This record gives sequence, structure tokens and C-alpha cells, in this order.
Amino acid sequence: MPQGFQSTLLLTVLLAVGLFFFLRAASKDRTTVVDVTSPQPPLTVLDGLSTWLEGRGWSREGGDAQRQVLRFRGRVASSRPLAVLLSVLAATGAGCFGLVLRQLAPQLHWWPVLLMGLGPVAGLIYSRRADRIEDLELRLLNDPPMGGSALRVRAHRDELIAMELELAESLQLASDGSLLSSPI
Repeated sequence: MPQGFQSTLLLTVLLAVGLFFFLRAASKDRTTVVDVTSPQPPLTVLDGLSTWLEGRGWSREGGDAQRQVLRFRGRVASSRPLAVLLSVLAATGAGCFGLVLRQLAPQLHWWPVLLMGLGPVAGLIYSRRADRIEDLELRLLNDPPMGGSALRVRAHRDELIAMELELAESLQLASDGSLLSSPI
């Protein structure tokens, strides 16, 4: 096997491994728990959060009065542009692999290039795994020493970031800021 084909085959295999791990990471559950405080009374904060969540498509699933918990449920849709990008990347990678196979085994003629037809499978896998039902939980904590309200919010990381960005001023929400400073 010539040296150029070995390196091309290695790069193509690395591309496939990268695509596999990207698919896995793109559909990974990113549920996080954050403690949030506000100087406003608990009912005002809970009402504001409930209104905001329902406006974003979350539906109230009830709760537990003794544990002071409210639960919401919503459907998280997959990103169509990302599904298309993954399909194109997979088709390109499969086409490259087909060309390498064609060079290594010329008796196969151009049949290995048809592997490009498997590209849309990557987009379908991503779409099915990323499109799911998510839960969000608001738990009222004991009153903070300075008054106001304290909540523990358990939700998808992106939803927590949106909540912190959009409601920080109106409800005077404050957290430790770790969501906005994290590089991931």
C-alpha cells in the first residue's frame, strides 16, 4: 500500500471517529442544577418564572406542595441546520472513504463512492436523539438570611442560561454566574 493512501485512510478514519463523537456530544443530556436568589418575594419570582416558561412553550406538570417544587415539561427540538451540516459532513467523509477504497481495490470500480448515500443517516441519528422531552424543576429553598427568595432550578443548561440572561433584570435574579463563564 503506497504511503499516500495510508495517510489518507488514517485521516478518513479519524474523520469518522470525530463525527461519531460529535453526534454523541450533540445529543447529550446537559441537565444542570443552579441556585438562584432574588430580593423579591417568592410568589413574585415563581409567578414571573412560570409566566416566562409558559411563554417559551413549557407546560406546567404540577409539583409537590410539601417539598415546595414546581415541575414543567417541554419538548426540545433538534437543530435542522445542524442536522443538514452533519449529513453533508458524513456524506463528504463517506465519499472520501469510498475514494480511498477505490484506490486500494480498483476491482471494486466506482461502487465504494456510493457510500456517500449514507451521509443523511448522521442527520437522522442526530435529529432523533436530540429531539426529546425535557423536564424543568423549580424548588423553593428556605428563606435566605437577607430576605427575598432562593430557588434551586434543575433544567437543561441552555434554558438556565436563557433564564439568567432574560430575567436577571426584571426579577433581579442572581446566581454564582458559573453558567455564563463556562466555556462549554
